Formats: sequence, C-alpha cells, structure tokens
Amino acid sequence: MPEGDPAADAPETAAVLARIDRTRLPHHVAAIMDGNGRWAAARGLSRIDGHAAGVESVRDTVKGAARLGLTALTVFAFSSENWSRPRGEVAALMDLVKRYLRLETDNLVANDIRFRPIGRLSGLPPDLEVMLGRTASATRGCRGLTLSVALNYGGRAEIVDAARRIAARAARERKAPDLDETGFGEYLTTRGLPDPDLLIRTSGERRISNFLLFQSAYAEFWTTLTLWPDFRRRHLYEAILAYQRRDRRYGGLG
Repeated sequence: MPEGDPAADAPETAAVLARIDRTRLPHHVAAIMDGNGRWAAARGLSRIDGHAAGVESVRDTVKGAARLGLTALTVFAFSSENWSRPRGEVAALMDLVKRYLRLETDNLVANDIRFRPIGRLSGLPPDLEVMLGRTASATRGCRGLTLSVALNYGGRAEIVDAARRIAARAARERKAPDLDETGFGEYLTTRGLPDPDLLIRTSGERRISNFLLFQSAYAEFWTTLTLWPDFRRRHLYEAILAYQRRDRRYGGLG
C-alpha cells in the first residue's frame, strides 16, 4: 500500500501496527463480518445502509492486510442461508458486490491483490457470476495478498461438494483416490491456500456459522464487540497482536 494513507497513518493505528512482530504473522486470516443490521438499527437507518457501510470496512481491512504483508484474507460476505432474507435486502447485497467489483478491480490489480470468489457461484445471479469471473481473471497474475470472498457459501455444502468431486473422480478412474487430509483439501474451494491461522468474528457473536469448517480446525478464534461497519484495519492489527500472544500447540502437551 502506498505510504501516506491517512487510515494507516492515524496515530492509534500506527501504534498498534508498530507492536506487531512481522516475523510471526498469521499466513491466512478469515473474518465473519457480523453486525451490519444492528449498526444500522442503532442509527435509525435501513439494513441496506448497514451493508453499504460494511463495504467500506472491507476496503479498509483489505488495505490493512495488504500493507502488513499477509498471504491471504478470506471474508464471509453471503452465506447459502442468507437467501431466506427479504428479497429486497438480498438484491441490494448483490448490487453492493457488483459495485465493489466495478470500483475496486483496478485498485486490486494496482496493489498486487489476487481476487478469488469461493462458494456455489453458479447459484448467484448470472451477471454477478460473470463479474466475479472477470475480476478473478484480471487479478490472476497478482502475487501479493489473496482476497477470497465467500458468496453463496456454506461449509457443510463445500465438504459435500468436495466429496462429490472425489466420487466423480473415482467413477472415472474406477478406483478410489488415495487421500489424506491434505489431499482432501485440494477438493475444497480454498485449495492452494494455507488453512486459516486466525478467525475473526465481529459484533460479539461466538459462532462459526458454517464457515470454513474443514479449514478452521486449528484456527485461533478472536471476537470483538465492534460491529462490522465500525471495523477497521486497527481492529485487524489488534486481532493479530492477540494471536501473537497465544501458544499454538495443535493438541500437543502444554
């Protein structure tokens, strides 16, 4: 990220950033973005206004992750269960994703950020699926941060889809593939990425909500009362500081 970014150079943000050990960064940070509706309700605004404010939080968090040098950031934008929300809210969410893609694709390329949508993308509106593909193609050569956006995503569905792909391969080859946990991960939508080291959830909730179930087996979980529209890169840095204070034993003896 270019120097002189006002958000990055704010004193409170710079102070937190200075305390981070750059040699012990999490490779992959995932975020469950929660609290848009409550943020809007507290201000007498519509839920759609809350989602729009949340997009600004995504922008700032992505910039912060790239500036710090993270390998991957994955955000949960729209779950497979979110289709049950009112039709107008769902349509507005889809429009916000399209607007983000229109406005941010060139910035992603300029900042060497690779964009990667994950989820059952064929279940999204066709024009959105096309736009997602275009942004993914435009940024395919980028080698900095990988930004994955989960849309029409569910962790259980992802595992089922992986099992179906394995079964289809077995039918083609007339033998079951020789798989271990690493090999199974190659059939998931996050293939090629390290598993999340740190999973962030905003608004004080403490649920994993069907997000990256297989991949987050050993992720460190960090929650904040901050609602997503108020979340900024400073909060990301605070989460990373908390992560660096933990002793990750992966089930071993302490």
